[in-house]
Amino acid sequence: MKYLLIALVAALLFIPFLGAVHLFDWDEINFAEAAREMIVSHNYSQVQIDFRPFWEKPPLFIWMQVGSMMIFGVNDFAARFPNAIIGIATMVSLFAIGKKLADEKFGCWWALVYAGSWLPQFYFKSGIIDPTFNLFIFLSIYFAYRIGYHPKTLRMAIISGLFLGLAVLTKGPAAILVALLTLLVYWIWNKGKISIGFAHIGLIALFASVTTLLWFGYEILAHGWWFVNEFVAYQIRLLTTEDAGHGGPFFYHWIVLLIGCFPASTFLFTYLQSRQKTIYSTPAASEMKDFKIWMWVLFWVVLILFSIVKTKIVHYSSLCYFPLSFLAAWQVYKLSEGKQQLRGWNIALILFIGLVLGLAIALLPLVGVYKDMLIPYIGDKFAVANLQAIVPWSVTEAAYGAGYMILVIVSGVLLLRKQINKGLLCLFISSILAIQVTVLHFVPKIEAYSQRAAIDYFISLQGKDVYVKALGYHSYAQHYYSREQPHANKNYYDLEWLLNGQLDKPAYFICRITDSEPYRQHPNLEVIGEKNGFVFLKRK
Repeated sequence: MKYLLIALVAALLFIPFLGAVHLFDWDEINFAEAAREMIVSHNYSQVQIDFRPFWEKPPLFIWMQVGSMMIFGVNDFAARFPNAIIGIATMVSLFAIGKKLADEKFGCWWALVYAGSWLPQFYFKSGIIDPTFNLFIFLSIYFAYRIGYHPKTLRMAIISGLFLGLAVLTKGPAAILVALLTLLVYWIWNKGKISIGFAHIGLIALFASVTTLLWFGYEILAHGWWFVNEFVAYQIRLLTTEDAGHGGPFFYHWIVLLIGCFPASTFLFTYLQSRQKTIYSTPAASEMKDFKIWMWVLFWVVLILFSIVKTKIVHYSSLCYFPLSFLAAWQVYKLSEGKQQLRGWNIALILFIGLVLGLAIALLPLVGVYKDMLIPYIGDKFAVANLQAIVPWSVTEAAYGAGYMILVIVSGVLLLRKQINKGLLCLFISSILAIQVTVLHFVPKIEAYSQRAAIDYFISLQGKDVYVKALGYHSYAQHYYSREQPHANKNYYDLEWLLNGQLDKPAYFICRITDSEPYRQHPNLEVIGEKNGFVFLKRK
């Protein structure tokens, strides 16, 4: 019954209003467009963008989107729906694993801590690959851990291998790298003592290989090695160079996890306190202790690995959400049982980060209302033009942020007064509510500034047999929102031909205001519109 209840609550959190805001460039639109092109071209083995091979990602998540689009149609809701289902599966899995490790109460806390933290919940409402990849790789590591505690060890190894293979089919060989590093670091930490033998590793590798070969093998047999070679080369390049300008400092992901995984992240700091001996109920203390080691190892492997990787994108460290939420939930569980105490600085940290987030939410509508006062201080011409979008704001909307700040303060007061359960519930449930308000109320307004003018332009071209191209910047939106069909004339891929050649049908273009001057002066182009930082052009 509790499994069904958790599934229903998760469904209410993740499914409603998935299509309330357009998909965001790049990642969300990238994957949705790949799924749409599979449906249009009937080529379900190769990922495509602009109806050309796209070897950056394997196809599993895109297949999931294809299935969703076949049910709900090609739309934003369908593109995000698979992650909502993954969110439900994640919440049920956390409860089930937590119950097995300790008891039902801990399982409930783990699910609440995960859903009540900002980025972990937010990503289940998105159309990006990472939530699905993260669940598969986490389950692979979990079943590898279970080899030491389940009587049917070979079965655990097989299941671990299957999930590892699914993770590879979701995002690529990074899954193998993470799994190997986690196993190696765990082995070193335990001074060579590990319950996973060579036979288990062989089974994990075998079933991971069989699973991945369902696609890689077919692709090699059907089309040769070139697609797979390009795929592997891209994965190596992604790890060693900055991709698409997404660079950042070494501590980038540390800050992302501290702020983005609030409130869960603040409870990691309770491990800095002097440790007290704890008596566990079921399972045995050694089993729980071992799982904690696995989670610490996974956390640090992912965090350090993607701190070293040159490309810095927020969701690259999102696999940390599983070990982070587990470790935080274990501290929360001990606090609720009276086996751990919060210190003043713990509560101060919770209050500080919570109030900063609440203040940011409260300031959003004020920025919208008083944007004319801020514009003179903004040096970015494109950002200034974005802010010209007509978006309805009211000063009273600051009450959402103020309300969250008040609830965070109430949580802190309850925790100070030793009303631990009330304080913890208030903290995590208020965060769940604040996330819902932000996603449903504020994200559409932010999208109206950042890209809606461009999206509306592309939507206006749906059903027209035309060429559509972005000039001076990279985007997938023109393909997805214009519902572009394959072009018979392959000169379409030649920008020089589109600008100066003898066209066989109309061509439309878009560029940002900061890059527009050369195209305004181009003898073959005419400006047909301009809105919120985007300039719309057409071949004469």
